[in-house]
Amino acid sequence: MSDNKLIKAIKEKGQTMEAEMSFFDHLEALRWHLIRAAIAIVIFTIGAFYFYNFIFDTIILGPSRTDFWTYRMLCKLGDLLGKSGFCIDKINIKLINTEMAGQFTLQINSCLLIGVMLGFPYLLYEVWLFVKPALHEKERKAATGFVFYATFLFVLGILFGYYVITPESINFLSGFTVSDKIENYFDIDSYLSSVATLTLATGIVFQLPILVYILSSLGILTPKFMRSGRRYAVVAILVISAVITPTPDMMTMTIVSIPLFVLYEVGIVVAGVVEKRKLKREAELDL
Repeated sequence: MSDNKLIKAIKEKGQTMEAEMSFFDHLEALRWHLIRAAIAIVIFTIGAFYFYNFIFDTIILGPSRTDFWTYRMLCKLGDLLGKSGFCIDKINIKLINTEMAGQFTLQINSCLLIGVMLGFPYLLYEVWLFVKPALHEKERKAATGFVFYATFLFVLGILFGYYVITPESINFLSGFTVSDKIENYFDIDSYLSSVATLTLATGIVFQLPILVYILSSLGILTPKFMRSGRRYAVVAILVISAVITPTPDMMTMTIVSIPLFVLYEVGIVVAGVVEKRKLKREAELDL
């Protein structure tokens, strides 16, 4: 009896050690995926240093100038509708630096920001490579295109945040005053932080259909639940829009909320497709 117990204990210990080795192997694999993603971000950051004059003058400072693409399109829209007030003739923004190393850190932070944005698709690719071996064949087929769709939505969100939300917010906030005796001077770090937050936050929020797909695959979300929760989703989207847009302007908040409503409806369709696949898979197993 004691021999049997000893053999059983050795087997259990062996299984435990195998599980621990498997866990640490996964951690090691994840570490290398993250290291490769970090290297890609560093490479893009170095590239941003090389093209910094164009990046800073044209891209980062673009929304602070009246010749920015969005302002020109608004002016053309006003001419098309035959209404005045659409053209932005002046943006009252004066940027200053208040720290000794302010411009040095500005260059580092802005290049790192560009590096993260450009490296995000490769980060998604490394995440996919890490998760892929754990999926079954049918799950792999169902998740085909994950990197493409996630990248597409991220880029779409970045463009929407940069060309729509950012210029509207900068135009409003730079011209807002509570008294004529107060003159606005904006620290360059505050300006960069606003542009980065508005742009990146929108890119992340646009990942909503991907999040819905993952939660639906795990059985947490269903299209029925999402349809019944539309009224609460409307409130949540309005709150998110208010958080993303730092202005009390209802027009800007409405512009932001419209694509979020569309993304929520797309999420319902995605959840429906996932549910149909599950039901089909269960029917095949029953046969």
